[in-house]
Amino acid sequence: MVPLGNSPAARGAVRGDVLVLGGGVVGTACAWRLAERGHRVVLADPDPGGGSSRAAAGMLAPVSELHHGEEELLRVCLLAASGFARYAAEVSAAADAPTGYRDCGTLVVALDAGDRARLADVRRAQQDLGLDVQALTGRECRRLEPFLDPAVSGGTLVRGDHQVDPRRLLRALSAAAARRGVEFLPARGEVLVEGDRAAGARFEDGSVRRADLVVLATGARAQDWAPVRPVKGQVARLRMAEGGHLLQRTVRGVVRDREVYLVPRTDGELVVGATSEDRGFDETVTAGAVHDLLRDAQALVPGVGELELVELLARTRPGSADNLPLVGPGRLPGLLLAVGHHRNGVLLSGVTADAVAALAAGEAVTPEVAACDPGRFGSRAATLEGVGAR
Repeated sequence: MVPLGNSPAARGAVRGDVLVLGGGVVGTACAWRLAERGHRVVLADPDPGGGSSRAAAGMLAPVSELHHGEEELLRVCLLAASGFARYAAEVSAAADAPTGYRDCGTLVVALDAGDRARLADVRRAQQDLGLDVQALTGRECRRLEPFLDPAVSGGTLVRGDHQVDPRRLLRALSAAAARRGVEFLPARGEVLVEGDRAAGARFEDGSVRRADLVVLATGARAQDWAPVRPVKGQVARLRMAEGGHLLQRTVRGVVRDREVYLVPRTDGELVVGATSEDRGFDETVTAGAVHDLLRDAQALVPGVGELELVELLARTRPGSADNLPLVGPGRLPGLLLAVGHHRNGVLLSGVTADAVAALAAGEAVTPEVAACDPGRFGSRAATLEGVGAR
């Protein structure tokens, strides 16, 4: 066997079989890109799009999501954000379907003096990194978003943070993948190991599907193969009156030292989220969390209390120790990881898919994505040597 990048397949013939485990936005994007490269691709998931991708709000927010000490995450997220409009347009054209991408910016607001001081500290850190942020008074915030509460005392405008509708994006990615010949297998599989390499997957009914390359994109459920953990998040979806929009852009707020976001869609949906809870794989919607979310959202935008409550949902995000995703070779030949994206799975879906397709072909990835190599955690990561058409 030879690496895909050096094989006859990589020089124009049909490439080796690839099995993608996980049908969220990351796994589906990977399947689409691999099929574009000429691979025969099977995507296996018992409920495609039913995991964390279904609960995602779709904020493309590398700047307003910035936390201290996460400069490497910032770099890969900025890379993804800079190309997201092109990526969304490409997906839309390939599927002949919309993705809900909007370059509307984000307004981060604070209520009391303590919240405003915290926001100012974050803004100074953002400015120190050369990021485009603008301090606003409370009055300037309300000029941009008239339905904000009069108590809003200040804010930060982040013009470069945008949004996409994850459910529309996933539907478009699925359609684009299907048009490229990806086979969708409605089953949950576990990595099949044969001869000290990943050789495909074994499914719950006992059947086996072999492949030259396995791409693991099962989020937090990849714990047997990657140092990831589940982080529970709860969200609420509301419906604004037809023709009426409380907000024009994403609003993130700090309310008595708690964070809340409100993401308006052009179709009248308003997504409010999200909690961050270390509760394992518990996906129970709790009254306390929903109460806190809606109370804090209403504190920023009082009109939220008049909206129709359409959906409550809880899912587990795949977190990692440093909040960077794990994108690269796993610990066995033939295994490629695309997990651990935490709050940035939608934003990073495009660059992750590009990286997976490049690695499968023996090509280099960008320095920003190279920082996401799973080997950084000290476990011996395998190379892709030996991954090739059989």
